[in-house]
Amino acid sequence: MAEVFLASRNPKKLEEMQRILEPLAPGVQVLGLDDVPAYDEPVEDQPDFAGNALLKARAAVAATGLPSLADDSGLCVDALNGMPGVLSARWGGPPKSDERNNTLLLAQLCDVPDERRAAHFTCAVAFCRPDRDGDAAEVVVHGQMTGRVLREVRGTGGFGYDVLFAADGYDVTTAELSREDKDAISHRGRALREIAPSVVDGLRRG
Repeated sequence: MAEVFLASRNPKKLEEMQRILEPLAPGVQVLGLDDVPAYDEPVEDQPDFAGNALLKARAAVAATGLPSLADDSGLCVDALNGMPGVLSARWGGPPKSDERNNTLLLAQLCDVPDERRAAHFTCAVAFCRPDRDGDAAEVVVHGQMTGRVLREVRGTGGFGYDVLFAADGYDVTTAELSREDKDAISHRGRALREIAPSVVDGLRRG
């Protein structure tokens, strides 16, 4: 079975990537950080999603020798000038907590009217494959899902800000969507479908 490494230990993210990649790259197995020997993970200090994703993918392929994927994603809220953005996962301060992040976001938007609660999820996915006789490759793609931030937590699926976010054209949060429906419209699903041919090509080249 072909293996591709994802620089994450988030089980929901690993499951999501496996689910989306499987029909696009049949037989591929997505490994996470808990499946490989520990290595020094880079600090995500880049100013944008693409920079952080590429930083993690480069470190991953250097440490594991496997074709490696890394993503960086976040919620960008218009009324907050695009924040939390690249700080989404740690918006509520350390240690990382989805519940604290969501509570803080609701507090920051408590006086913002519904018509000004527009937001979008952005995802950058980077893929790096090992250098084989000067045949290294790096690819970065982006995906986006537009919508709005609701006023209350709803749903039990997904992770992060899914419980507060309703995509355009939907009256339910992305945490209330089925996995298949979410994959079809999500920022990560779109980015993965775009990068899948590069993953397949990288696996073929060994």
